[in-house]
Amino acid sequence: MNEKILTKNKLWTRDFTIITIGSIISMLGNSVSGFAIGLVVLDYTNSTFLYALFMVVYNLPKIVVPLFAGPYLDRFSRKKVIYTLDFLSSIIYFGIFLFISGGYFNYGILMAVSLLIGVIDGIYAVAYESFYPNLITKGNFSKAYSISSMIYPLAAFMVPVASFIYNSMGTAAYLFLFNAISFFIAACFEASIKYKETHISNEEYKKFDFKGYKDDFKEGLSYIWVEKGLLVITIYFCLTMFSGGATQTVLLPFFKNNPGLFSNIPIDVVTLFTFVTGCGVIGRLIGGMIHYKFKYPVSKKFLIAITVYMSISIIEGIQLFMPVNVMMICFFITGIMGVTSYNIRISATQSYVPDEKRGRFNGIFNMICAAGGILGQLLGGGMAEFISERSVTVIFSIFNILAVLFVMYRGREYVKKIYNRRV
Repeated sequence: MNEKILTKNKLWTRDFTIITIGSIISMLGNSVSGFAIGLVVLDYTNSTFLYALFMVVYNLPKIVVPLFAGPYLDRFSRKKVIYTLDFLSSIIYFGIFLFISGGYFNYGILMAVSLLIGVIDGIYAVAYESFYPNLITKGNFSKAYSISSMIYPLAAFMVPVASFIYNSMGTAAYLFLFNAISFFIAACFEASIKYKETHISNEEYKKFDFKGYKDDFKEGLSYIWVEKGLLVITIYFCLTMFSGGATQTVLLPFFKNNPGLFSNIPIDVVTLFTFVTGCGVIGRLIGGMIHYKFKYPVSKKFLIAITVYMSISIIEGIQLFMPVNVMMICFFITGIMGVTSYNIRISATQSYVPDEKRGRFNGIFNMICAAGGILGQLLGGGMAEFISERSVTVIFSIFNILAVLFVMYRGREYVKKIYNRRV
């Protein structure tokens, strides 16, 4: 009897292992392609503006698509959507490889392809986030999401590898080939998952039409509105993404525009920037390891979250005023705390939202947060034209502190019910 219970609650089940391996492979390819596609645009256009425009087009679907994808994903097999999109991505990136390796370049075509990739990524993110909790056994949500939080920083280490391949080959074409292969392998892993999705039925497949879509869409919005805890969490993370988007946007310009501050350091400012921000990546990796090993006291999760939110806000406001060695420590600490923030929020919300509504919730949440982040980037970048980058970080740090106090803390009655649950 005890053995059966232990097996049932074991984290590393067959399906969970498969989805984790597939995620790692897919993320490795994504980190390479993001770097490669930027190189291609810059190599052929030599225009920062066209590069920026390209990135806006790529990110734009991430605002719109999740909102409208959610109701569909609550009706259909999320597993099939996940591996189908990865197969499709593999084909697209292989096509880009053939296109670029043949010496062809057309900015308009690449822009259209980038828009398609953005749409795919937007749908995939909602499908994955809605499907992933089903593969986590009871009592292991926090540990599972600590693993999830480590995948991105691990993938970030592929960028130097991609840079070496690019410099060795003299072209970014083979980076797209790598990505095509990685997506294909990831899709094969995902297709082998045996979990049977219970939120779908044949009747629902047949009945679902545009009216059904509208009804599900409205139901998703009403669900978040009624669930005050989820509403408060969504509003807060929209505001913190807004603040974070602005802060992150001015980091590289700060280093490039203030070389005199780093004249005593024997490396160029761009390389220094990668070292400093890389400390944040390392922090996230170590943070994931810590959270995998240790569990938070259930009754203290909200208090821990509030402390983390406030600490990140303060550190982001002062870190650019610090010497480089202290700045690195700041990025390292916020990396660890960022994982804590992510782990508490996502494990709580994904275990709280019913499976049949998870797609709609994730779609709305991702859309609102993405919109907040992009607006923050635009406003922060615009403000940096008139005031210093340091001033921008201070202003948005204060904004984030106020968001913690007036949104999250004042809504604590509702949020505690979600955060302080055993998951």
